[in-house]
Amino acid sequence: MLGVWVIRVGEMLGQELELEVTNVAHGGISVARTDGRVVFVSDAIPGERVVARITEDSKKSFWRAETVRVITPSEHRQPHIWSAASIDRAPEDRAGGAEFGHIEIGHQRELKRQVLTDSLKRMAGVDADVTVEALPGNADGTGWRTRVRLHVDESGRPGPFAARSHRVIEVRDLPLATAALQEVAPLGDLFPGEEHIDVLDPSTGGARLIVGRQKSMPIRERVGDREFRLDDDGFWQVHTHAAETLSRAVQDAIDEALFDPRAHNLDLYGGVGLLAAAVGDRFGETTRITSVESDPRATEYAGENLSEWVGARAETGRVERWVAALAASAGAGEKARLREATVVLDPPRSGAGKEVVNALAGLQPAQLIYVACDPVALARDVGLLQERGYHLDRLRAFDLFPNTHHVEAVARLVRA
Repeated sequence: MLGVWVIRVGEMLGQELELEVTNVAHGGISVARTDGRVVFVSDAIPGERVVARITEDSKKSFWRAETVRVITPSEHRQPHIWSAASIDRAPEDRAGGAEFGHIEIGHQRELKRQVLTDSLKRMAGVDADVTVEALPGNADGTGWRTRVRLHVDESGRPGPFAARSHRVIEVRDLPLATAALQEVAPLGDLFPGEEHIDVLDPSTGGARLIVGRQKSMPIRERVGDREFRLDDDGFWQVHTHAAETLSRAVQDAIDEALFDPRAHNLDLYGGVGLLAAAVGDRFGETTRITSVESDPRATEYAGENLSEWVGARAETGRVERWVAALAASAGAGEKARLREATVVLDPPRSGAGKEVVNALAGLQPAQLIYVACDPVALARDVGLLQERGYHLDRLRAFDLFPNTHHVEAVARLVRA
């Protein structure tokens, strides 16, 4: 008679297991198995044998664990680019925000490619051939970050959170940050009573601090020959070359044969108008495009930043409600212009989602240019769009966040 092992919740917490790591999963973690159960392991690399400590055992189907020692290292393992996040530290003392820093930079991109293509295959049935492209900058993937939030502990010391925790870690450096940002970062200073400190290095005006609820101030970011005005606490791409890279990628992704400058073209989740401006720069000042953004301050700046395009305008609204209202109110002529439209969308990490996809598919635009910062959300939305008559026609991926698990993708979907 075969025995059955019954493991109660909590019994494995803190236990150390020797594991063979087999592949990578979304979120910067690797996958191992023990007795038929999946274990998601942090700070490991596929192909390694490690000792990992169980940190969560509440699910029947999987556990979570932190690597505490590497028995057989991968050929792609390197000394962590940030000593504060090194495996030499106890897991609870490792700074978060550079979860791929122990992996050689080229292999980081290969793992990101695998996550992106596996997600598209699993969730959308798409076989994608894509390479994760590097951006200009340091060969080791450091020195690119222009915005950093430091959290403040009870004693007033600022620092990043520990990985997968809200515990503040005191650090001596910020290797992912630009040199100018590192120079002004208040590491070692005290800020009693504050919750966080934002440090930023915009492309014009010099690096600065934003302490707690300090009133926001306008700044300017330069992309090529163009400047964009926004609040210093507003959203902007954090890699020094990200805004320019995405602008060009969106311009290249638009199929000129399907683009009509007189159509009701849309820029959804438009922020301060970066991608709407990219469309206008490619197709001319008479291009008709409406940028939609839920943040009213960003919309105000978008109106200013897009003022030179005669047909451009910026509107404030939640995208799902705005698009649904447009579909409900459009007359026959407007529906015809929407069917000829190009829609650029750059949703948050959660993706556009079913409600927005349904509303967009109802408008039947000629092409969708989807800028995605999460491969799983992109794959889910591509699957939904395929069910509604669109197919993935083009895909590029960019390493906008070196030494982290994040990857950016720009996809073109066209109406079948």
